[in-house]
Amino acid sequence: MVPYLPHLAVANLVVNVLIVVTGGAVRLTASGLGCPTWPRCTDESYVPHGELGLHGAIEFGNRMITFLVTAVALLCILAAWRAGNRRVTWLALGVASIVPAQVVIGGITVLTDLNPWVVAFHLLVSMLIIQLCVWLLVEVADWAPSYVAGSAAPPIHRRVQKLAGLVYGAGWLVLYLGTVVTGSGPHAGDHGAARTGLDPQLFSHVHAFAVYLLVALTFGLVFLARRGGATSVETAALVLLAVEIGQGVVGFTQYALDLPVGLVALHMLGAALTSAALAWVLLAARRTPV
Repeated sequence: MVPYLPHLAVANLVVNVLIVVTGGAVRLTASGLGCPTWPRCTDESYVPHGELGLHGAIEFGNRMITFLVTAVALLCILAAWRAGNRRVTWLALGVASIVPAQVVIGGITVLTDLNPWVVAFHLLVSMLIIQLCVWLLVEVADWAPSYVAGSAAPPIHRRVQKLAGLVYGAGWLVLYLGTVVTGSGPHAGDHGAARTGLDPQLFSHVHAFAVYLLVALTFGLVFLARRGGATSVETAALVLLAVEIGQGVVGFTQYALDLPVGLVALHMLGAALTSAALAWVLLAARRTPV
């Protein structure tokens, strides 16, 4: 194995979580139209000028993070190709191929003046990329010599796999409803941006009920995996459960305090970590069922 491939796989995940956080900073500082057009920042320039102020710098800075994400993705492809692992190479290519699509979707969000549904789609695609990064990282870890002993673990029972699938599906429902709540709430990314027109209080409760379902299913998965000796699934589910509890505390607190910017930013980081943990749960349960 190329010695730096595991480090690049970790970096790939980190930078894709980072761009979710910086994208959240753009929204929370009302800098979504800091660069009012795309692909240029203004009609005359690719970079912001003084008249755009801090909002222009924040939005342009988030655009620049895309180059870091692209560079790490390309380095992953090169390292996987040199290592000679076709599966890892295809996964690295998969991550890298979605990045240009995300750039275009990001441009569409600007050109549509931050349409909340386009913004939501933009975030959900980032969640998908994060999950692909986790898949890549798991493949690299399973392939590494230090993990060979773990590959002999017993097959996962079919009931555990089915429940892991339900947890994964419920997790995506929670992530989607979170974007609906955000799209109807006060943090639009720009003071003049449109909202969905939905009742944010109502959908906050709908989102919360989906979270209750996810937590209950995750508790069930921990119990079933422990009972069936599926240690890898139990570990992944426990990590997911810890993230869910943390997200719940932050979510309820930000709701009670009328959505302070700092807590909303932390909640977005938690959403990225939730997406990563969901992927880990699903991947941990993939061994041949019994």
